[in-house]
Amino acid sequence: MSVSVVPRAKRIPKWKIEEVEYLTKLFKTYPVFVIADLTGYPTNQLQRLRKKLDKKVVFRVSKNKLIMLAMKKAGIDTSKFEEILTGQNLLMFTNMNAFELADLIDKLRSKTYYKPGDIADQEIVIPAGDTGLPAGPILSTFGKLKIPTRVQGNTITVARDTVVAKPGDKISEELASLLQKLNMPLKEVRLHIKVAYDNGILIPGDQLALNIDEYRESLLKAHLEALSVGVEISWPEPEIIELSISKAARQALMLAIESAFITPETIEHVIRSAHMKAYLLATELAKQGVDLGVTIVKPVTTEEKKEEKPEKEKSEEEEGKEAVSEEELAEGLGALFG
Repeated sequence: MSVSVVPRAKRIPKWKIEEVEYLTKLFKTYPVFVIADLTGYPTNQLQRLRKKLDKKVVFRVSKNKLIMLAMKKAGIDTSKFEEILTGQNLLMFTNMNAFELADLIDKLRSKTYYKPGDIADQEIVIPAGDTGLPAGPILSTFGKLKIPTRVQGNTITVARDTVVAKPGDKISEELASLLQKLNMPLKEVRLHIKVAYDNGILIPGDQLALNIDEYRESLLKAHLEALSVGVEISWPEPEIIELSISKAARQALMLAIESAFITPETIEHVIRSAHMKAYLLATELAKQGVDLGVTIVKPVTTEEKKEEKPEKEKSEEEEGKEAVSEEELAEGLGALFG
């Protein structure tokens, strides 16, 4: 008689069950969550981030398998998260908009020193000038890094700006040591967001960065273009109707002036327009050598009238000259317009 052996079911630790339940509750409660890469992120910076976003964000660090189980229990499609949930990750749950949260995180940047083996994320330049470092064994470090130096007094001076690393280069022990001695914390410390999940929409981390000024300008441009179209078709909206009426009034006034249609509101504009046309025609005829027998007086524009300053009282002789000029201009107008 054969006896079959049934393997004993592996007992799941209680803490794992509780962790999955807690994560499931978070996934169901919050409409937005962010997954960020925690690899190499300093603990003190994480504490600063927690303090800054307190009461706005729930932070959680957990094992990737438990996170996947909780997502499934919460009804989230995990197929797109399999490649994302690798390494050490930080979960952040919030009711904020994903872009708003990403902007807050991006502002919490700091600087630290490069360590040997780090990859440069920018061009590193040792600036020319007095380093304040005493001459000694450290001169050999400058030499290895091909940084031209000279000793002035008791300190080392860098002869010219020198590029010692480019983006993607590996930081050597000599360079890491020298940057610390020169007090140059150039490594940028920031939390890199892998992905954001906002009400069912998956947004890659590199698409969360917004240029607010550019976005504001685009919105303003779109608003002005929409107003322009609305005015053109007289769309019945309070703001647009007001602009449409103003535009219609301007066009009616221009048409009345052009057709010399006289009303109490248009007569001043019609006379000013006729005066300007007469002036331009008289000026052109004068260029051709035609003598109209009148003095050409340039009309004063509305803008020029506004800029005019009060003048001193004119002499009788000047007033007489001015009167004659107006009479001559009237005769010229009569000659021009019949």
